[in-house]
Formats: sequence, structure tokens, C-alpha cells
Amino acid sequence: MLKEIGLDSIDRLHDAIPDSLKLNRPMDLPPALSEYELRRHIEGLLKSNKHGADCLNFLGAGCWQHFVPAVCDEINQRSEFVTAYAGEPYEDHGRFQALFEYQSLMAELVDMDVVNVPTFDWAQAASTAIRMAGRITGRRVALVPRSVDPDKALIIANYCTPVMEIRYVDFDPATGKLDLNDLRAKLSDEIAAVYIENPGYLGVIEDRGAEISELAHGIGAVSIVGVDPISLGVLQPPSAYGADLVCGDLQPLGMHMNYGGGQAGFIATRDEETYVMEYPSRLFGIVPTEVEGEYGFGDVAYERTSFALREKGKESVGTQTALWGITAGVYLAIMGPAGMQEVGETIMRKSQYAAAKLAAVPGVSVRFGETAFFKEFVVDFNGTGLTVAEINRRLAENGIFGGKDLSGAFPAFGQCALYCVTEIHSQADLDRLAEAVGRIVEQA
Repeated sequence: MLKEIGLDSIDRLHDAIPDSLKLNRPMDLPPALSEYELRRHIEGLLKSNKHGADCLNFLGAGCWQHFVPAVCDEINQRSEFVTAYAGEPYEDHGRFQALFEYQSLMAELVDMDVVNVPTFDWAQAASTAIRMAGRITGRRVALVPRSVDPDKALIIANYCTPVMEIRYVDFDPATGKLDLNDLRAKLSDEIAAVYIENPGYLGVIEDRGAEISELAHGIGAVSIVGVDPISLGVLQPPSAYGADLVCGDLQPLGMHMNYGGGQAGFIATRDEETYVMEYPSRLFGIVPTEVEGEYGFGDVAYERTSFALREKGKESVGTQTALWGITAGVYLAIMGPAGMQEVGETIMRKSQYAAAKLAAVPGVSVRFGETAFFKEFVVDFNGTGLTVAEINRRLAENGIFGGKDLSGAFPAFGQCALYCVTEIHSQADLDRLAEAVGRIVEQA
């Protein structure tokens, strides 16, 4: 092979790499293992981990522990879905229809007309929505709340560069809501989109969505709202307060918590050509066939995607998380409107109860306590004299995963943690958490 390309050594393949970056010594590798020894070694490493099933878990922050009906796992592991990688006609055994049904159910939930085949996660969905807004308006700047998940903000900035610039809008330190005065000061005719999340990363419910959308529309910008879909059984869909693009994460809809997987993002719009033709991802539709009463399912406006346009595509679209879309469709079909309302109300009641129990512990309070929240809330431990890291370490010793430490991402908060409470937590679980935190604080 080297002779064929005119080289005399493998080292020549790496000429473009500076010598300072090369490892000029043998790698320090342990002795080789047999297949059985390697398996035992890996299993030993994995056993050192604990997951949500091992402990009482209050971690969320973008990957949440919800109840997953057994039928979700049963359906998404069927061979016709698992093995139909691309789902083309020659290998499609219901995958196109299943994805069309998912899109239809999701569209009903968010009160929009068009939903895409899922992206990898919420961060990619938000990034793509922002880039869609840039193409629609011909502008290059998007406004994003400073309260957004810092990891998501990095992905958005990376995905949108260099075609879009991301600027941040402050949030009110007392309420956690968007600072509308700062938003107004940053609006101009170069703004393509105003992006908000409702509920936000910190759990806060933004009750001024209509005003924010009106401000965006006033300068000709697109209003984009990111949403946790499991909240829509109790909260208005973003379309009700002026959103043009809606995005979010499907993980609450029938997907287990996973490390490095189990995430899927969605984007939804009205059935308007201006928006539909800017989707880079696949859309499935239904059409009658030559046989009367028979219908087929397939791509809508396939020519707009990079599958058709290749390098001339608006965005590159590769492997997508279609299997999770099918899973979300199964979940929504099982739950129905009444089920979504019930799970939303259950989460609201349990998270409010947990917040009140924790706030009753001396030195502990709930940040943004006067603002309504959904599922997640910020617990302030500054009055305890303890760090979140120390509290979480002590909780872990008691078989409890405490909330996510926010001291690094939001240093102005001091020692605060983001706690997540869902329908899977019982009253006994919440009492156990409050009692454990109380003991830790008392012993400090």
C-alpha cells in the first residue's frame, strides 16, 4: 500500500503532524489479556459504578429518571425497527409508518403541524432551529438565555459557528426568569432568533412567553422555544404564546437514563413552506397509493436534505435517532392526553412537596422560591456552611444521589444544587431525602 502511494514508511503518513505532538517512545500499555480476562477486567470496572437503580436518585439536568412502560422496550427492540438502519423501501417493515405516527402524536402534543425525525439530542435540535432561523431571516445573530445548560450552550455555539453568532441575555437573579430589560437592549435588526426554554434548565417556568415572542416578532426575528415535552400535560404548548419553532428532548418519553445515549431531540413548526423547506432532517408523510384505500409512507421534500444535495445541503444530516422517535411514539400512544396530564400533575405535586421539605431544613432554602417550577428546582445550601460536594458525598454514603452541583457553572449562586423530582419518587423517598439532608446539616 505504501509503495502504491509513493511512500517508503508508515511514519511518512504523519509528516503533517508536528514532532512536538508525536509520542516518541513506546506506549505504556499493560500486558495483553485473553478475551475472558478482558471481560472480567471490564466487568470489574463497571461494578465500581452506581446508577439510578442502585440509589435513590435526584439527578436530572438534561437526563431524567422517568417511568418507562415495558411496552416501550418491547417495541423498540423488535427486529424490523432495530435492524432497519436506513428504513428504505427494500428493508422497511413498518418503520416509515411508525415514524409518521410518532411525528403526528408529537405534533399534537406541541400543537404544531410538522415534526422531524429526531436529531441526536436537545442541544442539536436547538442548534438546528437557530440555524433554520438564520436561513429564514438572512441574519446571523441569535439571543440565548445565560441560564441555559452550560454544556448545551457550548454545543450550540460550536454547531452554529461560523454561520451564526450566539449572544447571551441575562436572567433575573431573584426570579430566574429572563431579564426583559436586557433582552430589549440587545434586540436589533441583526437578530435572527430569540431562543428561550420553558421550563428552563433551572426548572423555572417562564410565564411571559407571549411578551418575549412579541418582542422577537417586533424586530422580524423568529421565536424559538425549547421545552421538556413531559411538561405539556400541564403547561401551555409554546405555540400558544407565539413560538415559530419548538424544540426539545424526547428522553422523558419512554427512554431510560443512559450514559452517553438515550437522548433524542425534536423540532416542530407550522405547516408553512418557509419553515418546512429549512429542515435539514427527514420528514415522513402519508400518501394514497394506486390501490384504492391503501396508503404509503415516505420522505417529504427529500430534495432539501443533504442526502439528496450532498455537500450542497444546508446542513449535513447523517445517522439520526429514529429508534428513539418510535419509542416516544409508543409512549405517547400509551399515555394519551389524560395520561400526560396525570403524569405532569404528579410531577408538579411531588416536586413542590420535596422543595418544601428541603426548605424546612435549617440553613437550606429554595432559590427562586417565589417562581413556579416544573420537575427541577435549585436548592441553596449557603446557609449550612457545607459545600454541595460534601453534602453529595455524605448522601451517596446513604444510598442517595443528591442534586447536580451548580457551583462551577453558576459561581454567583455559591453552594447550590439542581434537584430533580419525577413521578417515580414516592413520598417516602422524598421524606428520606429531607431527613438525610437534615442529619448531614445537623452534624456539620
